[in-house]
This record gives sequence, structure tokens and C-alpha cells, in this order.
Amino acid sequence: MQSKSLSPVEEIVWEGRPLAYVVRAQFTPSATTFMTPTELEQQVGFVVYPRGAQIQRHIHRGLDRRTTGAAEVVLVRRGACEVEIYGQSRELVTRCTLNAGDLMLMVSGGHGFRMTEDTVLLEIKQGPYVGREEKEFF
Repeated sequence: MQSKSLSPVEEIVWEGRPLAYVVRAQFTPSATTFMTPTELEQQVGFVVYPRGAQIQRHIHRGLDRRTTGAAEVVLVRRGACEVEIYGQSRELVTRCTLNAGDLMLMVSGGHGFRMTEDTVLLEIKQGPYVGREEKEFF
């Protein structure tokens, strides 16, 4: 397992392929910072604005995009959990603990969670959700 530390941002890589990015709660950049490479199908970053700044009103044009798999973002709102990260061949790559305020973007491989406290997770993923048949349990 290779883990690259970008401040309190950890990139979990296995066999040259990114599996997940962990953003610790204490990471508060002073400038716009994206933790993900531009080629990933899901992007995660902080966009920083000074007081009084505005985002010009806009709509997003419909673009045809093709995605493979489903990236997931999990934000621990309350509590704590241990996450197991697996490679594409279902081999355990690493374990890490997520605490309140920590965020994880999972982009490939597999994962499993064990709650170590009463926990509330906010999950963000690509839809539409087609049910349990989109998952392969092991």
C-alpha cells in the first residue's frame, strides 16, 4: 500500500491505482484546493472565497458523461468508524479510522465499515441507485 500525505489529506493507492482519499476534519485550506486529480470521475475539493465574493448565477449544461463503477463520498457527521479498504482483487490494503468531520472519497476497489461509536454518516454517490444488485458482497 502506498499512502501519499498531502497535509492532512491521505491518498490510498494500491498497485498504482488510487483507491481512496481521506480528508481530515482539521484540514481548512486558505486557498481553493482540490484533493483529486482532474481525470477522476468524482471531484472533491474546498473552494475558498473572501467575504463579499459571489458566484455568478448559472446552470449546468447537460453533458453526456460515461462513468464506470460508483465513487462514494462519506462524511462522518458524528461518531467514529473503522474503514477497511480493499483492492480490486478483494485483498485488504489498509484500515483507517474516521472521526467526526473526516471525509473519505472512495474511487475504486472495495470497502467495509465498522462503527466504533454511535455514528451518523453522510453519503454522497452517483445515481441513480438501482438497488443491492449493483453491489458485489464478499
